[in-house]
Amino acid sequence: MSDFLTQFTPALPEIFVLAMVSLILVIDAAVGDSKRYIAYVLSLATLAGAAFLTVRDFSTMPVLALGGLFIDDPLSDVLKLFLYLTVAIVLVYSRDYLRQRGLYKGEFFVLALFALLGMMVMVSASHFLTLYMGLELLSLSLYAMVALQRDSSVATEAAMKYFVLGALASGMLLYGMSMVYGVTGSLALADMAQILADGTDLRIPLVFGIVFIVAGLAFKLGAVPFHMWVPDVYHGAPTAMTLFIGSAPKIAAFALVVRILGQGLESQVAEWRDMLVILAVLSMAVGNIAAIAQTNLKRMLAYSTISHMGFMLLGILAGSQNGYGSAMFYVLVYALMSLGGFGMILLLSRAGFEADQLDDFKGLNRRSPWLAFLMLLLMFSMAGVPPTVGFYAKLAVLQAVVEIGYVWLAVAAVLFSLVGAFYYLRIVKLMYFDAPHDTSPIVTSPDTRVIMSANGLAVLALGILPQPLMTVCVYAIGASF
Repeated sequence: MSDFLTQFTPALPEIFVLAMVSLILVIDAAVGDSKRYIAYVLSLATLAGAAFLTVRDFSTMPVLALGGLFIDDPLSDVLKLFLYLTVAIVLVYSRDYLRQRGLYKGEFFVLALFALLGMMVMVSASHFLTLYMGLELLSLSLYAMVALQRDSSVATEAAMKYFVLGALASGMLLYGMSMVYGVTGSLALADMAQILADGTDLRIPLVFGIVFIVAGLAFKLGAVPFHMWVPDVYHGAPTAMTLFIGSAPKIAAFALVVRILGQGLESQVAEWRDMLVILAVLSMAVGNIAAIAQTNLKRMLAYSTISHMGFMLLGILAGSQNGYGSAMFYVLVYALMSLGGFGMILLLSRAGFEADQLDDFKGLNRRSPWLAFLMLLLMFSMAGVPPTVGFYAKLAVLQAVVEIGYVWLAVAAVLFSLVGAFYYLRIVKLMYFDAPHDTSPIVTSPDTRVIMSANGLAVLALGILPQPLMTVCVYAIGASF
């Protein structure tokens, strides 16, 4: 009996989240519209409970569980803690927005927690089956979340596009996994890595499998040329859902990429590195150039996401522990910046008005100097301007690329980030130098304002002192590989 229980101990946070989601579903069905806050409070309690269990059982070395399907290691524990924090901030930022639009219901919180459960399974997967199961749980929750505003034709259209393209990408990923399984005869990442390191005669099926896997992963990241869904979904979905999609799933996508390429296909780095180089260059080019033409802030941030994923791939393609550590640092910093950027849109929106046009930020400094300053910090960080953390994040991945001799790629990345600086600084110009269109006061709840302030200042603080977070990332990668 004790052996049976020890198999489930590493998965306690996942089991707890699943039990709480089931409880929230039942309670929400029983209470009336006047008590919808119960689902919100229970969701935050779920995140706190899962964080407690993760910290209590924090693993200092990899531990396999559930018959080798599940792994508990420092990488998964650190990423889970950041996922809890990210989802909690999303729920706080979204509360007033959802209430004003009649979406403050248990469905949103249940879908958010199911998506979180999928992400937790993804970051702790040591087997193709578990990876795919977590990915599908996340994807299905996101499709439903985008379509939650049923009376919005734009949101329904975005959900349909996301669903169809997502199904296509999942099929490609699954096909690639099946080909790699055919070559190695194993679905477990550790066994697969060992078999491929010993060498195989079936080179052609293996390379085809890797191509399909990389294509599927690129879609989940939103990298060019698999980026078609990103601007439409970010623009079409209600901003609270865009905030969710643009933050936490990127951390899980990083885990998916590093588990498959960095662990399972580690010995095949020569095969997938060139593909990632092409994806990274195209993503940085298309993302930064297309963003210049956007007048809608959500679409602009969508193209900005594409370019940021290109930067993150620079760390992955280095194929070293330093590279993976810098990519992990980059994706955590990106999630922080994305929370702030989309959170600011939520903060300025009100009933019947979406503050998602660039013109809506005109003269923000006159309406609220503090919020304008926070937005300035976030835009500087996204552009990579010191002393914000975005600068250090870009520097870390560029160093990883230079270490493997790809100096030309680092130069190209710097040039594309110069292009990107234009559209970020344009928002700063609108806030500080243009007259406001709207002079109505900005009304926010105290907790939202405090967390937004912490969010903005964290970007500055981590830029001045990036070493603690970088040390955590390097430790998590080093102790897990």
